[in-house]
Amino acid sequence: MERNFDAYPVPNGQICEMVTTADYTRFQLWSPEASAVCVWIYEDSEGVHHAQRMWRGSLCYLNYPMAMDPLTGIWAVTVEADLRGKFYAFEVTDARGRKLGQTPGIFAKAVGVNGRVAQVLDLRETDPEGWAQDRRPPLRRPSDAIIYEMHHRDFSADAQSGIRHKGKFLALTEHGVLTADGLPSGIDHLVEMGVTHVHLLPSFDFGSVDEAAPHVPQYNWGYDPMNYNVPEGSYSTDARTPAVRIREFKAMVMALHGAGLRVVMDVVYNHVHSLESSPLQRTCPDYFFRWKEEKSQTPSYPQGRCRPSNGSGCGNETASERAMMRRFMVESVLHWVREYHVDGFRFDLMGLHDVDTMRAIRDALAAIDPTILVYGEAWTAAAPGLPADRLALKQNMRQLYENGCCVAAFGDELRDALRGPWNNDRRGAFLTGQGKDCAGLQKGIAAAMDWLAHPAQMISYVSCHDDLCLADRIRMTAPMADLQERERLQKLAYTVVLTSRGIPFIWCGDEMMRERQGVRNCYNQPDSVNAISWHLKAEHLGVFDYFCRLIRWRRLHSLCDESVEFLPIKRKGVVAYVYGQGIMVVLNSCCRDVSLRQLPGVPLTASWRVALHSDKAPHLTRRQLVVPAQSAVVLTRVAGSALNGGKSFL
Repeated sequence: MERNFDAYPVPNGQICEMVTTADYTRFQLWSPEASAVCVWIYEDSEGVHHAQRMWRGSLCYLNYPMAMDPLTGIWAVTVEADLRGKFYAFEVTDARGRKLGQTPGIFAKAVGVNGRVAQVLDLRETDPEGWAQDRRPPLRRPSDAIIYEMHHRDFSADAQSGIRHKGKFLALTEHGVLTADGLPSGIDHLVEMGVTHVHLLPSFDFGSVDEAAPHVPQYNWGYDPMNYNVPEGSYSTDARTPAVRIREFKAMVMALHGAGLRVVMDVVYNHVHSLESSPLQRTCPDYFFRWKEEKSQTPSYPQGRCRPSNGSGCGNETASERAMMRRFMVESVLHWVREYHVDGFRFDLMGLHDVDTMRAIRDALAAIDPTILVYGEAWTAAAPGLPADRLALKQNMRQLYENGCCVAAFGDELRDALRGPWNNDRRGAFLTGQGKDCAGLQKGIAAAMDWLAHPAQMISYVSCHDDLCLADRIRMTAPMADLQERERLQKLAYTVVLTSRGIPFIWCGDEMMRERQGVRNCYNQPDSVNAISWHLKAEHLGVFDYFCRLIRWRRLHSLCDESVEFLPIKRKGVVAYVYGQGIMVVLNSCCRDVSLRQLPGVPLTASWRVALHSDKAPHLTRRQLVVPAQSAVVLTRVAGSALNGGKSFL
């Protein structure tokens, strides 16, 4: 493209698109190439869609032209009036005289229904009682995290959940809630499990759900960003009143913190819901996005414009390497930490962001609290518009670790080695005895040190919101398995996840064999597919209880710091590994019991005890360990027992 975006001025000072007092409101917008900018003031949250409506005999809007400082590219105007409670939107006229459509601005902190206009609001008025005393639960270091990923509706929508605020932020504030079977659900269920972090699927303002129609059945994961710095209105009890969604999000965070749980936000800075209507595009055209050299054949683009790069697979791709986009991303995550007390971020398609931006985000968050989690997907959906050596891809993850401060990434090797490849739903792997070798499994357990600098950079998982959930995948790859066998495989899989060196990650409902009717990509499917059926907790209580015991055990052991050695067992379907000289894990995916008599590398005179077993109790003597079919055994060395090298027996 002909324009030199690198020449655009980037201000050093703080940019506040709206600052209000009882006497005046000041508006600012960064748009260095605009020929004119004005701000519109509205009486209600519908904004421009009701601009021609009469309001008590006079027009319901005002228009204020803004003036630009050419050294900073910032347009500004001060309105000498108390505008608190009013709504506003900016309108940019580009260099060719075209009006780009109204936008709440890229830094909007409070918006009306469906995010079309922003509100003049003092955020201190949105703080729930006790907010100033809210503190994140203690965490020694990021590697001590155990993450539980959830979608707001999935977790609370089921009629048997007992939760009153179904599909809302407030669902995670309700204590004492029981399922129809009398078992804890909601936030008490999470406390019962013992996880440390709740990872929320997109909770910022997204465009794929109509907030003005709360009673119309609609569902989406929310990977469709509209306003990055505002909570999603459909998860609030009143999307038309901006303060409500903000206050209820804060109440949710405070309740989770009070229960000892930290909060991770799923953030999607790599693309927007609609390029043309995005606040980014309407603020500074083309600057915030990457573009391809080929000329567009799409009528919606002017003749001669390049087409959008589409590494996201969603029609566009943001340009994190540009100074103002990088600054926006850094300031956005800092806003969520400072204003909403968020404790971590998961970056969707992180591989589309450049390494320097992810490093800047990591450093800015670590300066506030080094235990704030930062992790993401170190891959892209399609070919990106920036060279691979500049992107936060797997091959560049070592560049994102420095002096214990790191950005982590999902370890797909462990996932695929356990359940089978992502691109073939019917092909199994270790769990179902279809894996040809255990190299990928061992690599995942050891935290993929061929592409990571430290085990704390590894997110260990077998199931997440994408793709088939684990119970569906087991049904697909082991179609003849009965219920008991499927339960054994579910527990075996998560034994691996929670005894690996990386940070364990659990998809909501896997602890009770949650299914999604075999739907692979259910991002917009109804509650009948996506909602957790809470009766499953009672139906698979043995699976749930094992998850709880496994999580409690993991919280007592910092495996990230331990060296791991794999024992040279040649039997197919059996893997054993030792941490230091104090913990041993044996995995048996075979359909029959396995007897192990001689384990090279395990000290001869050490005494061992069974700490955990996923199914039937193993048979353990000084000379033999019998591991039941399709199960796992975790053993710990008895303190004070003597150690020496050589061949060994149990």
